[in-house]
Amino acid sequence: MSAGEDIAATARPSLPRGVRLKRDQARGGFVLLAPERVVRADPIAAAVLERCDGQKTLAEIIDDLCATYRGERNRIEADVRRLLAELSAKKMVAL
Repeated sequence: MSAGEDIAATARPSLPRGVRLKRDQARGGFVLLAPERVVRADPIAAAVLERCDGQKTLAEIIDDLCATYRGERNRIEADVRRLLAELSAKKMVAL
């Protein structure tokens, strides 16, 4: 099983309390801020994390990304699941 396959399509990912996505004016781009941690978010990660509001399901987030970027659903889904699994393991995303 690859990373993220166990995340339910009905999961509603969100940034937990104390974690936020912020535009980094000094360096350009986005950073994910957590207590005593800063993780640089590339544009793709930022696009995913902006949609993790606790309201949209994983399936809705993937559908939105597919419509916005006109990409192959299987690839987008695999990338989103992998990203969320990695950030969840670091306690930077709640599933």
